[in-house]
Amino acid sequence: MKVNEIRDMDPQQRSQKLSELQETLFNLRFQHESGQLENPRRIEATKRDIARVKTVIREATLNPNPTSEA
Repeated sequence: MKVNEIRDMDPQQRSQKLSELQETLFNLRFQHESGQLENPRRIEATKRDIARVKTVIREATLNPNPTSEA
């Protein structure tokens, strides 16, 4: 998931995406512990996506009215 894709989402979609990613991470960890996970790198990728979404949410909180760049 790209940062620009996250920035294009509205705040409600970002929150929903964050919840989905956290649920996915939980399921991946569960699969990993039970030995069913085929690609453990998906855990890392999901963690990074969660961090990206949280970062964009924080940016929007700190700067609610971004100015357009010329």
